[in-house]
Amino acid sequence: MKTTGRSGLVATTNSGRRALPRRSRGLPALGAGILLLALPVFGRPAAATAQTGRIEGTVKISNTLASRRPRFRIYTDPGTGALPPAGPRDPVAAELRNVVIYLEGDALRDAKGAPMRASMAQHDERFVPHVLPVLVGTTVDFPNQDDVYHNVFSLSSAAAPGDKGFDLGRYPKGSSKSWTFDRRGTVLVFCHIHQDMSGVLLVLPNPFFAVPDDDHHFVIDGVPEGDYSIVGWHQRAKTVVHRVHVTAGKTTPIDFNIPLPPAERAP
Repeated sequence: MKTTGRSGLVATTNSGRRALPRRSRGLPALGAGILLLALPVFGRPAAATAQTGRIEGTVKISNTLASRRPRFRIYTDPGTGALPPAGPRDPVAAELRNVVIYLEGDALRDAKGAPMRASMAQHDERFVPHVLPVLVGTTVDFPNQDDVYHNVFSLSSAAAPGDKGFDLGRYPKGSSKSWTFDRRGTVLVFCHIHQDMSGVLLVLPNPFFAVPDDDHHFVIDGVPEGDYSIVGWHQRAKTVVHRVHVTAGKTTPIDFNIPLPPAERAP
């Protein structure tokens, strides 16, 4: 099984070979070598087989949803004295990478994915990517790519057994620490040193999920024939759920429109 989209995962196929990365689009030449460490790696889409089908579609997101409040630093690190770099010029494209499309259904309870390892980097005093979907059991690396110390911690109940969360402590540029996520749920991660840094890990029970690319396109491959709920998730929008029937050997089209949350609740 392979999924297409910016999922941030390095997947190992059943044969033990590493999935081939899809060529990234629109990366700026400056700093591309650094950013590639945090950009997702994913397998190329496979055609539907006689036993499984494919789900393919697009995601539309509201312009208003993409607007964010300005980021204000509560304090700066010694010797820096500067605000973090400005956000992306195209906020809609940035928000597309924060959408996760995933499947739910009784037939998927026993679906097991290949072993995975993912990365959420600390870059320009941000968690990159901001949203990272992973399969239960995935180990996530948190490399520090900045010239200052960082920390990673979470108080989310899904972060660790016993609802205790975790804290990886402080570590400098060039270092990396990791955590294995064994429970389904949404995990919010933060940095003790920089209080405006945050990231989200969506820990899912089966491998049938994807993140749309810059063209708003997503593909979920290798889906067993049957009826499912397909979910469109965004941290700041109401979850969108559709029913979908997958036929073996065929592609099922479906599109998502991620709605605008009520104005009074927009961040």
